[in-house]
Amino acid sequence: MSTMRSVTVRRTAWCVVAVVISLVWVFPVYWMISSSLLPNTVLQSFVPTFFPTNGSLRNYSNALADGSFYSALRMSLSITLVAVVGCLLFAFLGALAISRFRFRGRTSFVLAVLLVQMLPAEGLFIAQYKMVSSVGQLNSVLGISIIYMAAVIPFTVWMLSGFVAGVPIELEEAGQIDGLSRSGAFLRITLPLLAPGLVASGVYAFLQCWNEFTVALVLLPDSAAHTLPLWLRAFVQASATRETDWGMVMAASTLVAIPVIVFFLLVQGRLTSGLVAGAVKG
Repeated sequence: MSTMRSVTVRRTAWCVVAVVISLVWVFPVYWMISSSLLPNTVLQSFVPTFFPTNGSLRNYSNALADGSFYSALRMSLSITLVAVVGCLLFAFLGALAISRFRFRGRTSFVLAVLLVQMLPAEGLFIAQYKMVSSVGQLNSVLGISIIYMAAVIPFTVWMLSGFVAGVPIELEEAGQIDGLSRSGAFLRITLPLLAPGLVASGVYAFLQCWNEFTVALVLLPDSAAHTLPLWLRAFVQASATRETDWGMVMAASTLVAIPVIVFFLLVQGRLTSGLVAGAVKG
């Protein structure tokens, strides 16, 4: 009885610690949403307001009234979609090559992928700008999407190669024994098992492309081609005639975060549903 009681106390203590850590993690998000419902005069007060009892959606309506928001939203969605799809395609092929085949130069390829991750992004800005500018792709979806793919693919290859290596090749061989072709065994057995890895890699690529600021600042100088992070900067910058409206900044930040939340809610089921899919012969 005493042993069970000690286990219960220990479990309760860990649950309390987990709840406290979760509250610390959630508080900045709550503060952003709470501040987005308050006017700037309240936010500038020395007395903090933890509960927006008299809040309103005026900051959101003001942020959405900015016509550049919708163009920035379209730009961000277009760039992210192209970059994520291209990244998953090329990274998936690279991961298959590393995990399934033994070829000359394989070790050099793996080392090259690792070394690319060590290069500081800031050191590539000038070369990237000249390269994109030389082909006339400044302020374009394609130009910056290629740069995003080049930055995200190396780490995505490492992520996917672990998932691919974790699927036994014997499953494909068993499918071939049952009459499937090599490509058919891969598509019907192995690929469904790799769905969690593809989703996890897609989430990583999505977050990197959606929240990226510095490369977009260099390659998208035209205000009409700005993405949401660049659009959000306009709310933070104060001018000589207008002070920063932090309520609108928080509302705009919440609007920028909503697509990320929606995307994760749409794909989170695949993180678990693909774990056993394809492993049972129908």
